[in-house]
Amino acid sequence: MNSEVKKAIFPIAGMGTRFLPLSKIISKELIPLVDKPLVQYSVQEAYDSGIEKIEFVTRTKQKEALDYFSRNEKLEQLLIDRNKKEELDLLRSVDFDIEFSSSIQKKASGDANAIYQSLKFVGDEPCGVFFCDDIIYSQEPGLAQLIEVYKNCQRPVLALKRLPVDKLSGYGVIDGEKIANGFYKVRRVAQKPRAGEAPSDLAIMGRMILTPDVFDYLTKNKALLQKDCSITQILGMMAEEGKPVYGYEIKGEWLECGTRSLWLKSFLTLLLDNPEFGPEIKQFLKNHKI
Repeated sequence: MNSEVKKAIFPIAGMGTRFLPLSKIISKELIPLVDKPLVQYSVQEAYDSGIEKIEFVTRTKQKEALDYFSRNEKLEQLLIDRNKKEELDLLRSVDFDIEFSSSIQKKASGDANAIYQSLKFVGDEPCGVFFCDDIIYSQEPGLAQLIEVYKNCQRPVLALKRLPVDKLSGYGVIDGEKIANGFYKVRRVAQKPRAGEAPSDLAIMGRMILTPDVFDYLTKNKALLQKDCSITQILGMMAEEGKPVYGYEIKGEWLECGTRSLWLKSFLTLLLDNPEFGPEIKQFLKNHKI
């Protein structure tokens, strides 16, 4: 098994119903966050973490993400001919040195099912997993932090973040044994625990590293792939059966975009901190006494 993490899976087949009616015509991963679509933040993080190959798991005929990261030589030449250097630089900013591919989830059956569609893509290598509606706003890329942990444990690693107790019912929450500062061995995962029943305050974020044994487990338990299971549920099952699964507290701010209100808050956070737009928007708000 290749021990380096050079591949990543992006499960983006979801319908994005929380963003209707916008998501009726725009795939959720392409919804803008300030001046870039959600998926670009995750691809940038993957690239900055050393990822060389990305596979999008999509619905049938869902090609927008692949199209977005494909070169448009005709448009490039048009901008060159018109001496539009700034616009050309912006266009080329999505020209990542990454090999993109896609697989199809034919029926919506949970994200574990979606991730399993990348079985051939993963092969016998570890891989990162990105859920694009989670943005990790940090100096060190989120996945790069997990890769450093993975180098030592060589087992699945979940990204974790502490949340207030009253927020935990909307997340997967680990019951874990602390091994080192910010590093835990997972005993089980509670999915959206009721108020007061969470085993800890450590919620699972939309980043993880999976190893081939996770895919082996799914292959041996294919019935789970038809039960709308999440990959965090699967990892929780593996942990309860004594298979090593770890978690790491990510350093940085967790900006969520899973609902319209969370997306708007994240939009505002990044907008005000943007070096190009932030000063002007802050002055605008000040002038309007907002």
